Amino acid sequence: MAGNSSSITFIDEPVVPQIVHTTHRTKVLLAALLIAMDGLMLLLGFVAGYVARLELPFFARPETQPALLSYAAIILLQTMTIIVLFYFSRLYHQQRAFSRIDQMRNIIGVVTLGVLLTNGLQELLFRNSMLDVAYPRSMFFYVWFFSMAMTILGRELHRWFSIRVRLRGLANDNLLIIGSGKTARDLVGRIKNSPELGYRMMGVVTAPEDHQGRMMGLPVLGNYPNDVVSVIDRYQIDQVIIALSEPRAELLIDLIRRCQRGQVDLKIYPDMFVYMVGDLNVDELGDTPLLTVRDIALRGWKLSLKRSLDITGAMVGLVFLSPLFLLTGILMKLESRGSVFFTQERIGMDGRPFPMIKFRSMHPDSEAHGPGWTTLDDDRITRLGRFMRRTSWDEIPQLINVLMGHMSLVGPRPEQPSFVKRFSEQYPRYMERHREMVGMTGWAQVHGLRGDTSIKDRIAYDLWYVEHWSLWLDIKIILRTVLQTLLRKSDNAY
Repeated sequence: MAGNSSSITFIDEPVVPQIVHTTHRTKVLLAALLIAMDGLMLLLGFVAGYVARLELPFFARPETQPALLSYAAIILLQTMTIIVLFYFSRLYHQQRAFSRIDQMRNIIGVVTLGVLLTNGLQELLFRNSMLDVAYPRSMFFYVWFFSMAMTILGRELHRWFSIRVRLRGLANDNLLIIGSGKTARDLVGRIKNSPELGYRMMGVVTAPEDHQGRMMGLPVLGNYPNDVVSVIDRYQIDQVIIALSEPRAELLIDLIRRCQRGQVDLKIYPDMFVYMVGDLNVDELGDTPLLTVRDIALRGWKLSLKRSLDITGAMVGLVFLSPLFLLTGILMKLESRGSVFFTQERIGMDGRPFPMIKFRSMHPDSEAHGPGWTTLDDDRITRLGRFMRRTSWDEIPQLINVLMGHMSLVGPRPEQPSFVKRFSEQYPRYMERHREMVGMTGWAQVHGLRGDTSIKDRIAYDLWYVEHWSLWLDIKIILRTVLQTLLRKSDNAY
């Protein structure tokens, strides 16, 4: 079939779907369903709090309690207040991919504020009126707890339903990718591996000299910049992602201008520039705007706060896990000779070496011929060691390193000296990850970047962590690590 450009012949062009209006209606219904689900769960949360005051022993049980129906005005006021707060907190801004832990934190915060506001408003609005009813503190706390729990449950149910709808193609957006080279291929691969995001990939628009026909199974619909406008109109594109490798500024501006049509959503996939410069912020020097290229978050009092979390977490972990340490040692001695613990020199903060402690998971003298990456089905690993690596249990003795100040609970993972020397010569900014305390787990690890995976991607994730550190980010990484381990979703753990 002939395309709309004389410079290229297109093959296997996608059929333009005739479900645009259906998709729009489905997305509107999903948004309305989310509001309705929140309202229902807040109602059920109040009912659960009402019943809990009568049944649970945490507070003194009342001899009598007003009928549930007499709380109807408070239920309505609380539900409307929290829904309005959800709206202004952008909790009804439906993102395709989001952190469920972040969402849980936001829900807890907003529901807490909403319940407190309701308690104050009902005193002002309903006092000495026909709607006035006793609202004791014990019931207030039960309602607060169950409102949070039920709302989080409702959000999970809505997420599950939305994913099923997207997998059936009923709420998907027509997506166009502009780009070529590794950057565009990486993006295509990630979207193909995540069908729950709800994208219908129509094809790609590439540079004239690239991919005359197809790219990773997607049809090439034209060349940028000349064919962008016609492709967007012809294929009823809902969203455009620009994924160029080291784009020229004038080309990027031209593409953005051409993509600004109708209701088209435009995003830019970051490449080497963002990786090299890190986080970008606008600051001011008097009336002169300045672009902050690097602003490390971990310094001053934040370091003390992080160290406090490390000491507390390490001490609690060592105390509660000590019986399992003993059991692990006994099982290791029954399986093979050798020591229980394995120490290996790693490079920590500011390039200082330290002995990292692990449970021994390999046969003795397994690295007699030098260090190397652990690979899938590595015959150096013992049977017990394979289980420990799958569950990351072999890493738990590093709590001792954390307590001694060699490591942190969260941070860039430490490497062996030989690898550090090699990577520092091959990758720019690699040594910047060693300006902070190395960790037992990290932002890269919870994204599957462990073992024999891309060093460049690991560096990018590690630097992002350093430049965006917060106490909540550490807590979130720890929670994600625990959940991934318990659910056996730790990618590349072997």
